[in-house]
Amino acid sequence: MKTTSKSELAYGWLRERIARHEYGPGYRLVLAEIAGALDMSVVPVREAIRRLEAERLVTFERNVGARVAMVDQNEYVHAMQTLGVVEGVATALSAPGLTEEDIAKARRVNERMITLLDHFDAHEFTALNQQFHALLFECCPNPQILDLVHQGWTRLSGLRDSTFAFVPDRAHRSVEEHEEILRLISEKADPLDIEFAARNHRWATMQAFLDARERAKR
Repeated sequence: MKTTSKSELAYGWLRERIARHEYGPGYRLVLAEIAGALDMSVVPVREAIRRLEAERLVTFERNVGARVAMVDQNEYVHAMQTLGVVEGVATALSAPGLTEEDIAKARRVNERMITLLDHFDAHEFTALNQQFHALLFECCPNPQILDLVHQGWTRLSGLRDSTFAFVPDRAHRSVEEHEEILRLISEKADPLDIEFAARNHRWATMQAFLDARERAKR
């Protein structure tokens, strides 16, 4: 049986807290404190932080140390553009392997999202949104692409708790686009059509965020 290294444990522990915004943007990551909490030496913690730094979830400043990366609009756009591309490909590659039950599960999640629209809860909606997409891309047969999707979701959650909290009106259109993606998969549409639908769905959320930011400046 393969055992998980201490560095891997520290990495997962830190990444989860960044994703949950328990460690928000700017939070200082003190090696000794983290090592104490995990009952390990600082060496694997340092390795985990270097890995997070490579993923741009953490920044390092001389005489300051490691901090959770700050929110930046350009970073958000780049993360969404990248995630749109890799998630679109992953969804298209996953489509042939999805069963009717998989599609039914995704549709049930989307129906739960629809029930939230009248009494909107951005955080719950965002969690269900991630669950919906995971059902469609997790069986991607290319592990490298799937790893890039996971990195994209982690990076995005580190940048913003919920895009839908900032642009709640986007939620209505989002669930409609979910149904369109499910229709294409159910009808065994051309993989490129599925890829573009998933990619453009992600990019439309990004554009709604940018439009809302622009309106807020006026």
